[in-house]
Amino acid sequence: MSSKPKYRTPWRSNLVFMVFVSLFSAFAPISWVGHMTSVGTLFAFVVVCGGVLIMRKTNPGLARPFRTPLVPLVPILGIVVCLAMMFGLGWSNWLRLFVWLAIGLAIYFGYGRQHSHLQNANGGK
Repeated sequence: MSSKPKYRTPWRSNLVFMVFVSLFSAFAPISWVGHMTSVGTLFAFVVVCGGVLIMRKTNPGLARPFRTPLVPLVPILGIVVCLAMMFGLGWSNWLRLFVWLAIGLAIYFGYGRQHSHLQNANGGK
């Protein structure tokens, strides 16, 4: 019997990410870091608001322990307001957002293709 508890969290990848972000933040101009954080967070809110709209349309009967009020008004307003704030950050932040997004998606899908439990269960098809 093991005395060490298992939390099933991705602690190794979080540690690597923490070191990378810490080093990047230490050497990049603070205004870049601030704007990149803002544009990334606002983009995440746009994706979440869009996801609420899509899930309500594609899975209307799904159990929802947390409900968003006034759908579709609140998610649409969320998308509009977040995009308006993102446009105020300037084109250079959009460029950095898309570059980092492309790098992140390449890593995500490159790693996922090799380590997919679903693909491996289906015989690698």
